[in-house]
Amino acid sequence: MGASEIAVAAGRGRAPAPADQRRLDSNFFLFLVALIWLGILMGFMPEIAQRVHSQRPFPTVVYYHGAVFVAWLGVLSAQLLLIRSRRIDLHRELGMAGTALYGAMVVLGLTTSVVVDHHALGTHASDPAFLSVQLSDMLCFTVLGGAALALRSRPDAHKRLILLATIFLANAGYSRWWAGGLEKVLGDGYIGFWAQMFLSDLLLVVTIGVYDLVTRRRLYAAYVVAAVAGLAVEFAAVWLYMSPWWKSVATGFIGG
Repeated sequence: MGASEIAVAAGRGRAPAPADQRRLDSNFFLFLVALIWLGILMGFMPEIAQRVHSQRPFPTVVYYHGAVFVAWLGVLSAQLLLIRSRRIDLHRELGMAGTALYGAMVVLGLTTSVVVDHHALGTHASDPAFLSVQLSDMLCFTVLGGAALALRSRPDAHKRLILLATIFLANAGYSRWWAGGLEKVLGDGYIGFWAQMFLSDLLLVVTIGVYDLVTRRRLYAAYVVAAVAGLAVEFAAVWLYMSPWWKSVATGFIGG
């Protein structure tokens, strides 16, 4: 999966939608971002509250990563509101901040994954194989986010790719929220673990496709390529997690 492939696929996009369609799009994409906020807050706030009163604080890099991710969601929300109010000038100016945040997200996301996993070694929370899930999230975000930035001149592709990139990170919140309940229902095998980690991604990604089919009677090529590639990466991540040899590879990678 590469940003260039997604960019080529996006070249077949339609002309800009009429005003009523743009307003409907704004409402829909704001709704999706609200769902992302919900998953993050419901998933992370209880853990943060517990750590406040714990003797084992997070590694320092986690706080930087959390602050940058919240800033990313804040900028994404603001960008959608600016488009809704037709402040394209401010949208473009704020986009520069979004580009900087994208770079920080990639660096801090990868660094935090390794540091947290290393920090957990030797404790009951140690699970080196989980690195496959973390790397799949960052791979999807990095490639799709990069493609979205490259396609700023194609609004329909740009906004879908930005949302997909963010959705493929939001599973970290949703999985903390409902993993226990899904494990009781589906077990801890391949399907059960996949659902715990990535069911939110499938639901949100499909929601975008359903919306486009209902409102436009078509799917954007960039969306299809990104959605299929992203979900495939996640299935591969679960396969890696379940593979006995991967644990030793991941342990060596995180410095165990």
